Amino acid sequence: METKRKGDMKMLKVGVIGCGAIAQRRHLPEYLNRNDVEIVAVCDFNLERAKEVAKQFGAKHAFQTHQELLACEDIEAVSVCAPNFLHASITIESIQAGKHVLCEKPMATNLDEAKSMVDAATEKGVKLMIGHSQRFMPVHIKAKEILDEGKLGRVLSFQTTFGHSGPENWSVDGKSSWFFNQDEAFAGVLGDLGVHKADLIRWLLNDEVSEITAMYGTLHKNTNVDDHAVLAIKTQKGAIGTLTASWTYYPNENNSTIIYCEKGTLKIGTDEQFGLIVEHQNKHRECYELDKIQSNETGGQTNSGIIDHFVEGILNGTGHSVTGDDGYKALEIVLAGINSANQKQTISL
Repeated sequence: METKRKGDMKMLKVGVIGCGAIAQRRHLPEYLNRNDVEIVAVCDFNLERAKEVAKQFGAKHAFQTHQELLACEDIEAVSVCAPNFLHASITIESIQAGKHVLCEKPMATNLDEAKSMVDAATEKGVKLMIGHSQRFMPVHIKAKEILDEGKLGRVLSFQTTFGHSGPENWSVDGKSSWFFNQDEAFAGVLGDLGVHKADLIRWLLNDEVSEITAMYGTLHKNTNVDDHAVLAIKTQKGAIGTLTASWTYYPNENNSTIIYCEKGTLKIGTDEQFGLIVEHQNKHRECYELDKIQSNETGGQTNSGIIDHFVEGILNGTGHSVTGDDGYKALEIVLAGINSANQKQTISL
């Protein structure tokens, strides 16, 4: 696929499938902020919404179906921002149409779907990236750099948490959002927030999950999906920790990770001023005043880094660090957590 040029600048022509909150608040604004991207088209089952969004973000076309959008030959790449149960089918159709794909998380509702997405991208020779944005936060990038240096020694344990007050305060559809419908979402908070932390902990620790014991429940929302979940995790290298995801954290969001190592502790997102704190065994503290950790709260919407990485990986031909394989492994952890909770037993991966 030959990338279009505007003067001497490479231009990427994109389409966005689904005009919900993630498209309106992340994908489209971040595409619009780049001078090497042209938003060609958007689509949504709600055509009026698609038209409004197209006008707001300067897209040439507004469609009701993704098939109409994919028929635009000049579109080279798409963001798949549809409900979870459509991720796999739309992604595969997009790949077969020759488009590079950035698919929102979770990439699919089961592992067979996820594998089909990866295989399709490989066969077609296009790029597939999954929207695990936690990796691109400055605090997490710095934390990984410190861990990779090895000065803190081996990771012994960890706790990672992502919780807020729920999709009704985030989704454009409020309490009627598809997030609360199991047929469309397949999982509740584990699929929404837990999958982010599943990817993050794999990446930060450079380690794979080997065992999971989980509990989840619907504590407060009027829904048939989980709104709170806790996973006890053991990794292949022997670290043991917890992953908590919740839609019941009122009023404040918690997006934090603490990693306990042999020679010190990393604290991420635990302090209002310092996004990252390193506490060494000799009591010395390093405090990093990095960009505020991205959140859904007012003033917390910063550049996620996802769109920049997606666009540059295509234009520069370098590819992406969050691949379909990464999405598969994060989904595998979520599904193992669900199975563990349902079966009331430890699941081995």
